Amino acid sequence: MTDISVGTSVRRNAVALSIFALITVGVVALTHVNTREPIKKAKQAALEKSLYELIPRDNHTNNMLEDVAWVKSPLLASKRKKKVYLARLNGAPYAAILQVTAPEGYGGKIQLLTGIYYDGTLAGVRMVPPHNETPGLGDSIELKKSDWILGFNNKSLVNPGKNGWQVKKDGGEFDQFTGATITPRAVVRAVHNALTYFDHNKDFLFNQVQESESLKQEDKILEDK
Repeated sequence: MTDISVGTSVRRNAVALSIFALITVGVVALTHVNTREPIKKAKQAALEKSLYELIPRDNHTNNMLEDVAWVKSPLLASKRKKKVYLARLNGAPYAAILQVTAPEGYGGKIQLLTGIYYDGTLAGVRMVPPHNETPGLGDSIELKKSDWILGFNNKSLVNPGKNGWQVKKDGGEFDQFTGATITPRAVVRAVHNALTYFDHNKDFLFNQVQESESLKQEDKILEDK
């Protein structure tokens, strides 16, 4: 085969590969565009399901998805502001759902939704998927895998007391999983931190939104004038 033939063959192969690469990139981009919105909607639907499992719609009179405060605190292990969903009953504070991170799970960070009534009692806790916990061990934090997470229902900072907010292996009241202590230990600590944050900041949370709404109303009045 002559050098010219070899060169021509190489160029043809290069062009073919380039065309194939462009087609592949186009398909990937198109797939991303077509699936982005359904994925977003699926995540939102999963979030709403968890929120209303903790604080049912019939138990409050506001739109909890729109009545939110933005917070950032070391107690919530948040480096950026996160939403706190607020529930009101006829205008009065009823409950809040905080997003809190358990940073020391066996497989890494675990994201949690922690529902707390205004009196400081836990409405409940839910894990926010996905997580990296080991199947059959740490994944027992998922409600569909185990009812362990329901053990937080109706607990508070005084029930149990401070020493009780640990797994049984550490002298506390919460069960650990067979062969897995790190994950439940991290979750128990994170929920206790969320309760502590709420106890110190609940009035700020509910008033923050009310003040924001008042400012909006004032701005509207000025615009009308």
